[in-house]
This record gives sequence, structure tokens and C-alpha cells, in this order.
Amino acid sequence: MKRGGALPVALILLAAAGWGVIGLFSRPMNAAGLSSLQVTFVRSVTVAAGMGVLLLVKDRSLFRIEWRDGWIFLGTGLISIIFFNVCYFTTIQLTTLAVASILLYTAPCFVMLMSAVFFKERITAQKLAALVLAFTGCVLVSGLGAGGVTPFGLLTGVCSGVGYATYSIFGKVALKKYHPFTLIFYTFVVSTVCLAPFAHIGAVTAALAGSGQAALAALGLGAVSTFMPYVCYTTGLESVEAGRASVLAFFEPLVATVAGIAVFHEPLGLKNAAGIALIFIAIVLLNVPLGRRAGAKGE
Repeated sequence: MKRGGALPVALILLAAAGWGVIGLFSRPMNAAGLSSLQVTFVRSVTVAAGMGVLLLVKDRSLFRIEWRDGWIFLGTGLISIIFFNVCYFTTIQLTTLAVASILLYTAPCFVMLMSAVFFKERITAQKLAALVLAFTGCVLVSGLGAGGVTPFGLLTGVCSGVGYATYSIFGKVALKKYHPFTLIFYTFVVSTVCLAPFAHIGAVTAALAGSGQAALAALGLGAVSTFMPYVCYTTGLESVEAGRASVLAFFEPLVATVAGIAVFHEPLGLKNAAGIALIFIAIVLLNVPLGRRAGAKGE
């Protein structure tokens, strides 16, 4: 895939859109009695199974990995999926959805810092400006209001951002050697195996079998908000810098807000509209080749 082309950017934005509509599928599952951990387990097992079938059909050689690289897949499965989800859902319980989402989107800051250290990616003025615009837009879109934030809630929220950020870092390392599908498959195999002892699989099966709506939501969650986004994001990450990709993912809260308005008839205020506009501006700014004029400078 051509580095810096339009297709990788489009794939990352499509991934963010898929993550942005996750609430359309998770709410019916929660209503059927499934906990956040169980919803995460359903996401993991669905993607692991789906990707396993795809690899069997597409190219069985993609199953092969070297044992010495196992730490990468343990990292994505344990930290980027399980640790991230546990911290994020804990933050939601301790604070508000608005606060939780804003703390989660500290992730691009961590991605930029880690990318500068591990991959020598430049932290340009263009990236920083886009990050500030996108984060401000996220604050406005989330409708941050009054409400206490406990120190532990703040800690788990920031940790969710760190966990969320690590997928871009581990992913960049893995993609130097492995196909995106290999990375996704083993990431979700690890998270499935580690979550299985705590997921009460019998209760999950009973809940899905007893509610057709929840079963359909589980399929949508796996296909639309997990399988497709991770395939698109991981593929796009092959050709886009990790720091830039993480800022592009701010498209997620924008889509989530629009989905809430369209499906759940949530109100659209002036702050929400301003936030959506800022995120759009940030995405456009991030894709304007300002650095090209200076030859080697910038992206």
C-alpha cells in the first residue's frame, strides 16, 4: 500500500467510524444482562473465530509466527484489548461517559510520545495543532459538564488512554514482520483465552440464545464494530505514522455523536456542533501536506 496515500487514511477513518457506532450494538447486549467484560469477551471470540476462518480460506501460512515474537501478541491481547477495556469500563463506572471518553482520548498524546521514542517519528507543529483541535473537539462533543472525578477514576481513565495507545505501538512493531491479519488473529486469540475463565460463558450463551435482538447485536458488534475496524486500522497503520493514525481516530467520537443523534435522538447542542467542526478541521489539517514544501521537513 502506498505510504501517505489517500487509501490508508480512508481505512483509518472507516475504522474509527466502526468503533464510533459500538453503542448501537453494546446497548442491546447490556439490556440482555451481559456485563462489560462479557461484551468484551463476545467481541474477542467473534473476531478470533472470524479471522481464523478467513486465514484458513485465504492463506494458512499467515498462522505461522515465531515464538520469540510472542511478546508482541501478548502485548496487544493483554494490554491493548483487556487492560484497555477493563480500565475504560471502570472509568465509566467511577465518572461520567463524557469524562471517560475525554480521558480515553489522551491516547494520541501517548502514541506521539512513544512513536517519537521507539520509531523516531517527528512531533511536528502540524501534528500538535491537529491534536489540540481534535482533543478540544472531543471535549465539546462529549459535553463535559459538572461532576466530581475521583483520583482513582482519573487514574483508570488515563490508563485506558495508555492501553488504547499501545495497539498502535505494538502494531507498528508487528507489521514490520507479519501480515495485518496475523496480528489481529493472535491479538484476539490471546484476549479470548485470557477472558474465558471470567466471562461465565454459559451465562453469555443463555443471554444471547434468549434474545434475538441481543444475538443480532453480538454479530453486529463483532463484524461492524470490531472485525472491520481492526482490519481497516491495522492495514492503514502499515502506511501511516502511528501518531498521525491516532489523531485520525478522533473521528470515532464524532461518529458516535452523530449516531446518538440519528438513532437514539440525543440532542445536538451548539457545543456538540462546534466540536464536530473542530474534529473535521483537525482531520483536514493533518492531511494537508504542509511539510512537502520544505523537502525533507514534516511528513
